[in-house]
Amino acid sequence: MSGHGAPDIDLSTLNPAGMSQLRLVIVAASWHTQIMDGLLDGALRAAKDAGISDPTVLRVPGSFELPVAAARLAPHFDAVVALGVVIRGGTPHFDYVCQAATSGLTDVSVSTGVPVGFGVLTCDNEQQGLDRAGLPGSKEDKGHEAVTAALATAVALKQYRS
Repeated sequence: MSGHGAPDIDLSTLNPAGMSQLRLVIVAASWHTQIMDGLLDGALRAAKDAGISDPTVLRVPGSFELPVAAARLAPHFDAVVALGVVIRGGTPHFDYVCQAATSGLTDVSVSTGVPVGFGVLTCDNEQQGLDRAGLPGSKEDKGHEAVTAALATAVALKQYRS
């Protein structure tokens, strides 16, 4: 697990007056409930830290469904955050789902110009997901980080929106 070199972004210093005006949607998968609950809690905490009191939350079945939901919603929001977890099993299914989610979410961001915070955990085992989920005892809080990245990018790009 590597958080080494990560930027320290304080959302309150980016654009405190305009931050609460940003429209944020969080699209969250439903597989691996404990991990997903931690990711979503971290994402909601980050939104609150940024002054966004009521972000839209949409649950989808799994990580494979994140790109289509993000694509449909992106034109209506200033930032999208995608949360999911894929845990390696004994078949290539892991590789296909991870690739589809990553490529699909990248395509949404590039084609719409709307920042997509990537909070999809790709783990070899459940413990790696728990370590990143922002739960008590977790080493990282990837839900919070995904919202922070998406909002920081939205603020940076806001002056270029037409």
